[in-house]
Amino acid sequence: MKDLNHYVGDDLSLSPTGSLSIVEGVERGKQRILRRLITNPGDYLFHTEYGAGLGRYVGALTNIPEIIALIRGQILLEDCVAKKPAPVISVSTDNETLSVTISYTDAPLGEPVTLSFEVNR
Repeated sequence: MKDLNHYVGDDLSLSPTGSLSIVEGVERGKQRILRRLITNPGDYLFHTEYGAGLGRYVGALTNIPEIIALIRGQILLEDCVAKKPAPVISVSTDNETLSVTISYTDAPLGEPVTLSFEVNR
């Protein structure tokens, strides 16, 4: 499958010909996972349960196992994440940043993938 090439928070990407760029494969999966984890539940009018809203955990008292469970539940809803082997998720936090690393297997390609990102205030 193909999607528009777009990382949450950035502009849409253009192809060398000036049209909208598309993304597929592992990169598509990374973009979809990141978008799902950053989006606040209720932000998508017709998909009110979509999203993990990780930003709300930045600077708050956090329960790391709860955040890991939330991330796991959300990423397993994406078709690019294989259920076996189970994704490995690590989370660390301080007052200003939530750091996340996810290691998973890309389901369509069977390739191991690591996605690391930070959510700031």
